[in-house]
Amino acid sequence: MAIAQITKTPPTSHPSLDCDIAIVGGGIVGATLASALKDSGLRIVLIEAQPQSIAVARRQAYALSIMSGQIFQSIGVWEKIQPQIATYQHICLSDADYPGIVEFHPNDLGREDLGYVGKHHPILTTLYEFLADSPHITWICPAQVVNVDYQSSGAKITLNIGGEKSQIQTRLVVAADGARSQIRTAAGIGTKGWKYWQSCITARIKTEKPHNNTAFERFWPSGPMGVLPLSENKCQVVWTAPHAEAKALKELDEKEFITLLEYRTGGLLGHLELEGDRLIFPVQLMQSNRYISHRLALVGDAAHCCHPVGGQGLNLGIRDAAALAQVLQKAHQKGEDIGAISVLKRYETWRKKENLIILGFTDLLDRMFSNNWLPVVAIRRLGLLILRRIPPLKIYALQLMTGLRGRSPQLAQR
Repeated sequence: MAIAQITKTPPTSHPSLDCDIAIVGGGIVGATLASALKDSGLRIVLIEAQPQSIAVARRQAYALSIMSGQIFQSIGVWEKIQPQIATYQHICLSDADYPGIVEFHPNDLGREDLGYVGKHHPILTTLYEFLADSPHITWICPAQVVNVDYQSSGAKITLNIGGEKSQIQTRLVVAADGARSQIRTAAGIGTKGWKYWQSCITARIKTEKPHNNTAFERFWPSGPMGVLPLSENKCQVVWTAPHAEAKALKELDEKEFITLLEYRTGGLLGHLELEGDRLIFPVQLMQSNRYISHRLALVGDAAHCCHPVGGQGLNLGIRDAAALAQVLQKAHQKGEDIGAISVLKRYETWRKKENLIILGFTDLLDRMFSNNWLPVVAIRRLGLLILRRIPPLKIYALQLMTGLRGRSPQLAQR
């Protein structure tokens, strides 16, 4: 994909500025925001530190919620993404070897599916292709942000492009640059949260038995394990364990790792084969003190991070992008200053509280299930029994997991 010159983008009512919105971070969340604003008339610059070929090459896979699918569908990319990802129709929630399994089915929501699992490459590649022909969107990559000077009517971003410094002027900066956001830190926005005692191992496996489009979330005293169905009878494993144990799992002989994994999956998937490397990363909970500042908005991991249990992380970021796009587009249509605090506050008020609920929900799940203290064991197994026996509560939990609780962006309602 060729990188256009900023000076070739169409003029707006602010000809002295190079763009209206500069999105720092060209990952899935940043690209989703740009895609949602593609036809808004706003001039957008996407700044990515890595070449696009490297950015799309990550070997991760993600759980995508029903809400994320609806957002992608409204943007216009779902028809290309969906054939490249897997759909699951069932979710099985269980506590180690305890037989009281909670099963969720599509008819609980009156749908044909409950969610999706997609690899990083096809999702991000589709978004990049969708943006490629837009005259309002400019890519600058690879490029490093050196400094951001926030001024009364805009922000001046200094970039390092191939060893040379360059500057662009924008009305609004959006930080989509991840949990270690340089933009958030430089703006002096603090965070609250903690690093868990756990790390997460991810691996891709091929199964002997069909996974029957079922997503498994199995809780063990050391931490939760998710098994997400992929195409071609493969699955993505997301295994959380204390740091030392997780490190040992990564370094374990492949045969021993598979034997332990077959035990942890209860033999439901038959003999397993490991495909590719095992990856490890630490787990943290983080909520930014503010999602906005003068001429600045945070989205995705730059604003918040949660425990991987339930696969909520990326979905929160996609929802952030849809919400911010809605706020900015409406403000632009009314002739408002899209970088003004009064406009950005609408986004923060909307998303900060809803994200905090999910952060708290995932934290509670991890703490309730990641221990062997008998009173807690009794409480959580009673909780599973209640979920099985009280349909309204079961449906509420499922709506929370699938993104169908809370305020839906207009993109998801079309």
